[in-house]
Amino acid sequence: MSSRVYRVVQWTTGNVGQRSVIAAVANPELEIVGCYAWGADKVGRDVGELCGIDPIGVVATNDIDALLALTPDCVIYNPKWPDIDHMVRILESGINITATAGFITGHALGADRQRILDACERGGSSIFGSGMNPGMANLLGIVSAGVCDRIDSIRMLESVDSTGYDSGDTEKSVGYGALPDDPNLSAMTKQGTAVFGDAVHLMGQALGIEFDEVRCETEYAITTEFLDLGSWSIEAGCVAGVSASWQGWVGDRKVVSCDVRWRKGRTLEPDWKVEHGYIVEIDGMPSVRTKLEVFPPKDFTPKSFSDYMVLGMVMTSLPAVDAVASVCEAGPGIVTYLDLPLPSPSGWVR
Repeated sequence: MSSRVYRVVQWTTGNVGQRSVIAAVANPELEIVGCYAWGADKVGRDVGELCGIDPIGVVATNDIDALLALTPDCVIYNPKWPDIDHMVRILESGINITATAGFITGHALGADRQRILDACERGGSSIFGSGMNPGMANLLGIVSAGVCDRIDSIRMLESVDSTGYDSGDTEKSVGYGALPDDPNLSAMTKQGTAVFGDAVHLMGQALGIEFDEVRCETEYAITTEFLDLGSWSIEAGCVAGVSASWQGWVGDRKVVSCDVRWRKGRTLEPDWKVEHGYIVEIDGMPSVRTKLEVFPPKDFTPKSFSDYMVLGMVMTSLPAVDAVASVCEAGPGIVTYLDLPLPSPSGWVR
């Protein structure tokens, strides 16, 4: 464990941000010195109280200038979607970013990727993006491929029942709740899952290849009955199953695919089967299949099905929290798992 303490600003306290705060407070290498509040109702409130823990003596603010003036080492960036203007301001101020908001390599940002690179150059700062998937799932793929002396293709699949994930804005953005014959549905899913295209580029870099094409293929299932999902709902006959496959092609050969298959409810048509986890499948010498399953600890006491949502929030937030020290020590620019040392889970044995 490093003897240095890294000063961090927490960016938002939503579902993922709350778990980042809880983890950062528990990590002796990190000190939260500020917090950006996305909602006006959170301004002026103690960050600990916003996240369901004891007060930490830091209040949330929407004054970005004041946060940058704190000169933190890093921003833990957890909004639902990336705000490029905010990210540029942070990076050009010489402050590093570890992000969970739609960022791995930046390719999904189009022309804004260059803005990020330019800001890193001006500020001498670094940005790293992860999460569970894309992010850690891709690291699992890279590690699994390390036992092969020939790789014909590699596929990473997230296959889960996300009924308990109550986040209507993010779910609708990928096509949930839409009519299956909506002419804009596939484009909506491609836009909402574009960061998985980033993951394809990351895998290409890991394999040392350049793709001739990165494409996305989509598939859907509907619910035959009304679904009450808490803060939002899906009408019968509308999309309740979303499948997207982001693929990297070399000539006529699909070398990499980063796939998701998500379903909600028990009334799906067709009734997709899911693996309830993360799968890596490698065709090569040898061929490899790796499965990562996630489930609650023995002392977990949920009061409702939605309480299981916290597992996903922990898995999403921790890769960015654990990377703070490595990113602060990295050279300027966009950095990925290929540029950083293996993440260390130091400090989590209690």
